[in-house]
Amino acid sequence: MSAVKGQLIENLIEDDEVSHRKITIVGVGAVGMSCAICILLKDLADELALVDIAEDKLRGEMMDLQHGSLFLNTPKIVSGKDYSISANSKLVIITAGARQQKGETRLSLLQRNVNIMKSIIPALVHHSPDCKMLIVSNPVDILTYVVWKLSGLPPTRVIGSGCNLDSARFRFLIGEKLGVHPTSCHGWIIGEHGDSSVALWSGVNVAGVALRTLDPKIGTDLDTDQWENIHRQVVESAYEVIKLKGYTSWAIGLSVTDLVASILKNLRRVHPVSTLVKGLYGIKEDVFLSIPCILGQNGVSDIVKVNLNSDEEALFKKSANTLWNVQQDLVF
Repeated sequence: MSAVKGQLIENLIEDDEVSHRKITIVGVGAVGMSCAICILLKDLADELALVDIAEDKLRGEMMDLQHGSLFLNTPKIVSGKDYSISANSKLVIITAGARQQKGETRLSLLQRNVNIMKSIIPALVHHSPDCKMLIVSNPVDILTYVVWKLSGLPPTRVIGSGCNLDSARFRFLIGEKLGVHPTSCHGWIIGEHGDSSVALWSGVNVAGVALRTLDPKIGTDLDTDQWENIHRQVVESAYEVIKLKGYTSWAIGLSVTDLVASILKNLRRVHPVSTLVKGLYGIKEDVFLSIPCILGQNGVSDIVKVNLNSDEEALFKKSANTLWNVQQDLVF
């Protein structure tokens, strides 16, 4: 202890060095750092650990956040290349991976990112065996399956960010068309976070008024108002943002932080996140897809049994088949 500190401060009890709401983010690219700043601004962690292989960037990002500590309420921000820095995390967020390039589908990223998961997941579980894992890297549904297999954790504790952002985009675009704030527009995107996602038009409503009671053709090819274009925009929006700015970051960071709050605060809110859907809607394979899930301190504690109409169920099964046809040939 320095002489000045000794004269100024008299210690009465030993500090409790154990963090109770520690979050680790693996990957300090645009998405990882967007998650980091959103989590810090929401006061969700008592310790934030950053992990990456790019040591200079990692240290720079840590220092940049630390220098803003006056404006934050997270007492400990640390970083390291070694996974021991993640020890005793309540939640590990995986954003590491090869970045989706302009015009590249999420599925084409797959093998590169599978290899990355093989190099990081066992060490993370070793240091935080009781953690929940939130997978953000794309293609998120298949990588959530890969992480589940690699980690040995129960599927309820391995969660893909899935269609939480797709549903947010859906609600924003519906609200934009109606002139209503997205929090008052209710609608769900389920299935793959990607090109085969399913818009549940049968449940879209404002103040409990289902839009299909006003026009049964909404969301179909027969709809003269072209509401189906909204789902098309949802599917294409990430590609459009990547084309314009090179990557996506802010919306996914906000979406992930929304999920983090539900988990760490045990809010038991319903989110469309990627979870194991084997046994649901006639699906027989180990596939992770987004369905409405209740999130709390144990991860996915419950699922909401949505009554899909025949068209929606067929599209959901098609989404499952799309992923299974890709992932069944994976070697890891």
